[in-house]
Amino acid sequence: MQPEPESAPAVVITGGSRGIGRATALACARRGWRVAFSYQGHREAAEHTLAECEALGGPGCAIARQGDVRSETDVTALFQATRDQWGAITGVVNNAGIVAPALPLAEMPLERIRRIVEVNVMGALLVAREAARTLTEGGSLVNVGSMASKLGSANEYVDYAASKGALDSLTVGLSKELGPRGIRVNAVRPGLIATDIHASGGRPERLDELGPLCPLGRPGSADEVAEAIAWLLSDAASYATGTFIDVAGGR
Repeated sequence: MQPEPESAPAVVITGGSRGIGRATALACARRGWRVAFSYQGHREAAEHTLAECEALGGPGCAIARQGDVRSETDVTALFQATRDQWGAITGVVNNAGIVAPALPLAEMPLERIRRIVEVNVMGALLVAREAARTLTEGGSLVNVGSMASKLGSANEYVDYAASKGALDSLTVGLSKELGPRGIRVNAVRPGLIATDIHASGGRPERLDELGPLCPLGRPGSADEVAEAIAWLLSDAASYATGTFIDVAGGR
């Protein structure tokens, strides 16, 4: 049974127009939750995701707001718009992130490293800070990390892996800060997932190459990751905090 609209959870998702963020927005709408998601530059994809959410959850169940997680103003505006629309925020999905073309660290230009850190670390910290300021007892923050933090991504994306390692530390530390307030902080670490992040990293063939090498013999889907995120957002995960779900096919 879906919750009544006025009592439905309200979830903020960063980077919600495509990939795992989009799948998570749809998973939330499917459960009758209200969804506010941000996007940076893909307006058409954002409009499509918004329409899909409303088809699942009804008119007014979702809002989309353009913004950059590197901007404190944009992050606070996203949270404020959600509160203005629905009141209390019950869940936050710290999802926005980027990768760059595969290179060994020795060949990476400074600007590339700086952008990875600004988006994946600084942006994630700003979102987590706003979640810490906004969520109340019973709230849930889910950080979307990566198995790269454990595997290292040597000769490909060491900078990306390092940035996701920072999210691991954030998850552990912030869960201890917010636990006494009844707020849960967890992370999902996707593995090889079929999204366009591989193409944006210059390796569109990566799924075909590495998918069969996973113990489950295939890449995962964004929907499979979204289900783990939705569980951590839900009351079903009420005693889970400071922990990680690796959705990586055994990799």
